[in-house]
Amino acid sequence: MKIVFMGTPDFAGEALKALLESEHQVLAVFTQPDKPKGRGNKLSYPPVKEIALDNGLPVYQPARIRDEESLSLIKELSPDLIVVAAYGKILPKELLNIPKFGCINIHASILPKYRGSAPIHWAIINGEKETGITIMQMDEGMDTGDILLIDRTEISEDENTGDLFEKLAILGGKLLLEALKKLENDQIVPLKQNNDEATYAPMLKKEDELLNWDMSALDLHNKIRGMNPWPGVYTFFRGERLKIQKSLLIDEEKDTGYTPGEIIDITSEGIYIATLKGIIALVTVQPAGKKQLDSKDFVNGYKVIKGELLGK
Repeated sequence: MKIVFMGTPDFAGEALKALLESEHQVLAVFTQPDKPKGRGNKLSYPPVKEIALDNGLPVYQPARIRDEESLSLIKELSPDLIVVAAYGKILPKELLNIPKFGCINIHASILPKYRGSAPIHWAIINGEKETGITIMQMDEGMDTGDILLIDRTEISEDENTGDLFEKLAILGGKLLLEALKKLENDQIVPLKQNNDEATYAPMLKKEDELLNWDMSALDLHNKIRGMNPWPGVYTFFRGERLKIQKSLLIDEEKDTGYTPGEIIDITSEGIYIATLKGIIALVTVQPAGKKQLDSKDFVNGYKVIKGELLGK
């Protein structure tokens, strides 16, 4: 097939690599515009752009995919199919109708669950035991198109978003190639989504990063790993921000009788914290403006003692 690829982050990069190693022809790559990054605000390429340039592919970065110039360009390229993976823009109906096989999307959830921009984060935050990749025929809605293929994978109890992100990116590339083969051979029967079962995974907000200790240990542990490595979570310790990188679920049920957020023990496993229900241990933390520390170094360096409170 002759394919136009649309994607932006590392997740999309794995799918592009899979295409480049296949018999399919990638005509061009569309990705988000370069963005300033770091202290010097130096323009940084999206990961997909770097892969495309390394492989000699034409790269287009329109600010608007809906304008006439972008649509004319895609018509001129005349692809059999457009493959979309975390592109970051909603495609207009006119564009969806250009290719012979339409546009397909690689979505990181088992649709119709977790439609939206942050399905991996929210699956972990909500304590899901399973997720997957859906190859979907795109329509004008937000992840509402017909399902073409699904592959599933387990989420382990200590897996974080970064771990799952990498696993699903590779799974997405493999499932994409399977879907292309079946599309060419007319071996796919599209399945309508059940909208009554739909759930949503909205973009994370700044306020989501602050931990609330008046939650259960299980919910807090899930949130910490669901927000790791990005955008991260934090609490307050002695009035200063303290990022929490990794936790360990110690007890899901115990009513400790302590104040939620109180340090109740310090062990080789980590710093034990009382919650509304149960206990978690902080394993890796990062004080404001400092490097990441394991719990032992943090306790020794800051002379942490039992009875101190985390949070405002």
